[in-house]
Amino acid sequence: MAEYEMKDTRSGFGAALLELGRKNPDVFALCADVIGSLKMGDFIKEFPERFIQTGIAEANMIGISAGLALSGKIPFAGAFAGFISGRVYDQIRMVVAYSNMNVKIAASHSGLTVGEDGATHQMLEDIGLMKMLPNMVVINPCDYNQTKLATLAAAEHKGPVYLRFGRPAVPNFTAPDAEFVIGKAVKMREGSDVSIFATGHLVFHALEAAKILSQKGINAEVIDIHTIKPLDKDAVLKSVAKTRCVVTAEEHMLNGGLCDSISQLLALEMPTPVEAVAIFDTFGESGTPDALMKKYHLDAETITDKVLKVIARK
Repeated sequence: MAEYEMKDTRSGFGAALLELGRKNPDVFALCADVIGSLKMGDFIKEFPERFIQTGIAEANMIGISAGLALSGKIPFAGAFAGFISGRVYDQIRMVVAYSNMNVKIAASHSGLTVGEDGATHQMLEDIGLMKMLPNMVVINPCDYNQTKLATLAAAEHKGPVYLRFGRPAVPNFTAPDAEFVIGKAVKMREGSDVSIFATGHLVFHALEAAKILSQKGINAEVIDIHTIKPLDKDAVLKSVAKTRCVVTAEEHMLNGGLCDSISQLLALEMPTPVEAVAIFDTFGESGTPDALMKKYHLDAETITDKVLKVIARK
């Protein structure tokens, strides 16, 4: 990891929000008392008249955001993933998704890598909650650069968007000027023996696993699924038609996550052996992000083991 700059994905959101504020006077920011955690400070300093601090009232924040959207504004509502998806699910479902409001939900501190805050804050179910909502786009970028690009793209999209990002500094390994298209997967590495579909923080681990596998004579294709919904079905099916086996990798519960989406697609259109790297029906616990990722088997070594297992099932 030393060869890459270490940056947190939430800072990519903050940088993009400031850029959007300068470009578009209709962009508003709202926050539920976690300005520093969402990296909204620069936006607020430059555009205080376009910022609303709701306090710890996430449900009200979603309602205000919908009102702003009805007024032609582009609101970005920010809070911790556990609170902005779980605590206010009814408001998001009825006021944003059902009404197809142009609201952008910025969810920070997702997954196990919240770390020491423990299970109450380690939201591992949010992708599932959000992707089941009609009209909702769900984006889970892999590093700082991609988070910035995803935020810019979300502002251009007409309709609800759920943006998911994390707390810790992670390798910033994608290009700052890379093409980012909502709903279009990114092939990170060409391969022929297995398709590794990864999202969020696990994309880097998937690339590290591919290096290990190459030393074993296995040529792994690594595809970054930054948009969980809409899923890039063509990219998935094209890769699997070539490799005939799959490993998925995500910092999320197995139920409702990336594996769920890809397995459903393959079951319907191209039955294929699948192995998953994910959280298997358990809550997290307090610990450092690195220790938790290792304990819960969200790492390059586990991805490597799953590849060997799924290849044996071909």
